Amino acid sequence: MVHTTRRAGIVFAAATAVAVLAGCGVKGTPVAGEIDVRTLDVGSYAVDKHSFRQTAADQGALVEGMRMSRAVVPAVVIDPSLKVGQGGHVVLNNTEATTRLLAAVSKPILDRENLLTGYTASGADKSDDPGTSISTSDTTSVTNFVMRFADDDTAKRTAQELEDADFGVAPDLNKKLSVSKYPDALVHWRPGISNVGAFLAHKNFVISLFIQRPKPDADDLTSWVQKALDAQVPALDKFQATPKDGFSGLPVDPDGLLGRAVMRDRDKDTPDRDRFASYGPNDFLNIAEDETTRQRLVADTGLDAVAIADTSTVLRVRDAAAGGRLISGLVSASGSAYSPTDAPDALPGAKCLQLGSSSVHSNSAKFRCYIPHGRYVEVVISNDQSDMKQKASAAYALLANSM
Repeated sequence: MVHTTRRAGIVFAAATAVAVLAGCGVKGTPVAGEIDVRTLDVGSYAVDKHSFRQTAADQGALVEGMRMSRAVVPAVVIDPSLKVGQGGHVVLNNTEATTRLLAAVSKPILDRENLLTGYTASGADKSDDPGTSISTSDTTSVTNFVMRFADDDTAKRTAQELEDADFGVAPDLNKKLSVSKYPDALVHWRPGISNVGAFLAHKNFVISLFIQRPKPDADDLTSWVQKALDAQVPALDKFQATPKDGFSGLPVDPDGLLGRAVMRDRDKDTPDRDRFASYGPNDFLNIAEDETTRQRLVADTGLDAVAIADTSTVLRVRDAAAGGRLISGLVSASGSAYSPTDAPDALPGAKCLQLGSSSVHSNSAKFRCYIPHGRYVEVVISNDQSDMKQKASAAYALLANSM
């Protein structure tokens, strides 16, 4: 059974302080109705049109895991009350899977059955106790971990093996439960304890659920297992999984967003779930402190793809008007910890924020800017205000030059 919730590093990860760079000329051709990007101070950041055309090679499992972010539902989709995002991420290996998501006794099973890749998402109805990652006793939380295997038979066998191993940790205390709508679901709990674990093989996937509720009620717990499966099973049905022999040929930049991200070093282009990655919109929901508000924002703006490169994030929305609404929504969601600060004067629609010195978000970068261009919004961060302005200008120039 799952024991802890793994929290992913947020998309807008903290950047280390960098030196102030001298301005330099910018390549590009002015377009009617736009500023001449050649006049912008972009420091030493590259702003010429660029593409990452390579394939995943030996990082194919990771890239397929990123694709799976589109198929693993955020907690708020399972139930509207689960609005506090607790993170989502690709599960890189069996050790990680059995350190935070599955019981340690599960590792030999994953080793034998060859877990190919996986993605997990967690959420709750309440925030953790202040200053901790410990949920309160009256919290409802769901951790939804989807694992990919070679074929349907392997998935079915693995689900049963995982259930048997987990149940066998305390066979005299655990009790099996059932969900009538999903007769193949393998469910058990420990009477008197207010959580439940479940496994369900679906096609070549295994869904692993860990659900915590305020009270130890078996009927209530199984109703939540059904609720989670009602959301997750259809999402997997819509997902087109890549055959294992196609992993190495997956493009690292399927949506063309990584090439639009400002990077200090474009040679650092090896897939990395936090520093060089492409995701679907679900991943953007999983990190939200208020998934409900962000879900509405995603739907309103048509946000359909996210890319992270170094300390820049590029988001693709329906059109330019949607880009402006996305920025307004993200700025509003930043809360009282941030205050407005000047964006570079020449950048239309750009908004920048500064983190207050007394903020509890001590690991976050001091400055953050949102830069729109067409149907793209780029978010850049820095601990140095001069660098932040150069990076914001570089983001605008790169987005313009990439059209």
